[in-house]
Amino acid sequence: MHIHILGVCGTFMGGIAALAKAMGHHVTGSDAAVYPPMSDQLAALGIDVYQGYDPAQLEPRPDLVIIGNVLSRGNPAVEAVLNQRIPYRSGAQWLHDALLQDKWVLAVAGTHGKTTTASMLAWILAQAGYQPGFLVGGVLANFGCSAQLGASDFFVIEADEYDTAFFDKRSKFVHYQPSTLILNNLEFDHADIFPDLAAIQTQFHHLVRIIPGYGKIIYPVADSNIAEVLERGCWSERATLALAADGPAADWQFELSQADASSFVVSHGAASASVSWGLVGEHNAANAVMAMAAAHHVGVPLDVSAAALGEFKNTKRRLELLGSPNDIAIYDDFAHHPTAITSTLNALRAKVGSARIVAVLEPRSNTMKRGVHADQLGAALSAADACFMLQPEGLQWTIADYVPAATVAHSVDELVAQLMRTLEPGDQVLIMSNGGFGGLHQRLLQELADQK
Repeated sequence: MHIHILGVCGTFMGGIAALAKAMGHHVTGSDAAVYPPMSDQLAALGIDVYQGYDPAQLEPRPDLVIIGNVLSRGNPAVEAVLNQRIPYRSGAQWLHDALLQDKWVLAVAGTHGKTTTASMLAWILAQAGYQPGFLVGGVLANFGCSAQLGASDFFVIEADEYDTAFFDKRSKFVHYQPSTLILNNLEFDHADIFPDLAAIQTQFHHLVRIIPGYGKIIYPVADSNIAEVLERGCWSERATLALAADGPAADWQFELSQADASSFVVSHGAASASVSWGLVGEHNAANAVMAMAAAHHVGVPLDVSAAALGEFKNTKRRLELLGSPNDIAIYDDFAHHPTAITSTLNALRAKVGSARIVAVLEPRSNTMKRGVHADQLGAALSAADACFMLQPEGLQWTIADYVPAATVAHSVDELVAQLMRTLEPGDQVLIMSNGGFGGLHQRLLQELADQK
């Protein structure tokens, strides 16, 4: 079958392309912008990718077009699909129909930490010999790809709540029908499609409704927003998580052995295991315990999970050290929500101690652009010693009004110049964006390397 994918360079749709190719289909794709790392992954798989959405790319006529949720009516390729009556599906629907309906799906949902937790879970299952398939919204460092077909009945998926397609406004995760579900956390986000937190909670309850009775929902006991979702009705087994120091009883508990969470002890009933690994941050330790609990649900012992996590390499763009030219460390992180920003800064502080942390933030997500969390950013960035922010075109609020401590730039060129005047040896520079930030990372690394 010839499958053409519209929006193929997104991490989710690129993963769909990789899975379809592995299943033996002839796969091609189009995107408005063809860029690494997904373009490199697709090229390595032998998948032809076209720039733009010219209807001529649909010749010869494909057997099926998979349409990403960034595409809408008016797009020339979408109009051609409809006018020519070419069969089409959303990525989530195709994934269910072609692959997931016969699998034991382990899904990771929540506002933060989905990619990291799903990556941990896939790695644990792989190290336990389960040969899982997976589809995650990032390149898994231990596997070198974002998706893999696997050779068993187990499939790990990052299950996000964003809408499915222009013709299906349900959250993508309702298509996956998991038997094991992690709910990491729940906050308001995606202000472009959800009016308030209650609307997101409704979508999460739609997901809870389809978990089978033998299934298990794993969640932090102290998250009141998740508790409200489950109070609407829950027909599955539950497993709760808590940091031992927080006090509330939970099925799974963990205690930090090191302040930076580079080692911790997990307990579940009478069983316990110690984890020593290369990641830092209490939030990552919590993610790890969630992954261990999910793996335990399908039979993986705690000690096997702990050993696997000791070899786990974090997903790219999660507090990823890109380089340290002139003894100035440059980190890349995907954080774009105040809670994630706070967690990442706290993790970096625990790692680097009293070294000066310079936070650099691009408010790029649709929620950020609308200013939904603007009044929380000052507090979220307060753990940094210095803060720089880009005021991009289209931002519907003024940074100086909400984060007066930030140095504001109106272009990446201006931002690079500001940083080069400020940075000193020993500084820890944390660059946060859910996009490419105009190439800031590489430009800054090059400027610092060229500096005498």
